[in-house]
Amino acid sequence: MQSMILVIMIAVGGGVAISVQSLFSGVIGSKLGILESVFIVHLGGLLLASVLLLLVGGGNIASWRTVPWYALCAGLLGVCIVASISYAVPRLGLATTLTATIVAQLIVGAIIDHFGLLGATHHPLDLSRILGMIVLSVGTWLIIR
Repeated sequence: MQSMILVIMIAVGGGVAISVQSLFSGVIGSKLGILESVFIVHLGGLLLASVLLLLVGGGNIASWRTVPWYALCAGLLGVCIVASISYAVPRLGLATTLTATIVAQLIVGAIIDHFGLLGATHHPLDLSRILGMIVLSVGTWLIIR
């Protein structure tokens, strides 16, 4: 049980980081431009990841060729994520942008899980998950309107 609490706390920390990073990306995007925001955010991430990899002696980075090619597109998707958030936050606000982003993540995640796409563990859609997505969609509509 303690390990599950730790995992949940780490996920919550990631959610907090996404909120703060989204705000910062939006500020950079509105002051400098979308591409500039994407560049600065990813340069900062590259620098931190490089330092951390150096501290752990490179970790398992040499095995990158064993990763499926489509998974290596994560960095490209990261550019799309930061660009879309940098664009949307100054125009919609942080809460509205994050709400739309999160509901899209959850619905797409449930579909990927249901079909076990791209190497995901199969977790079939059931009535409670479908109802949850409907409630999330209604909540999103209430926030965005």
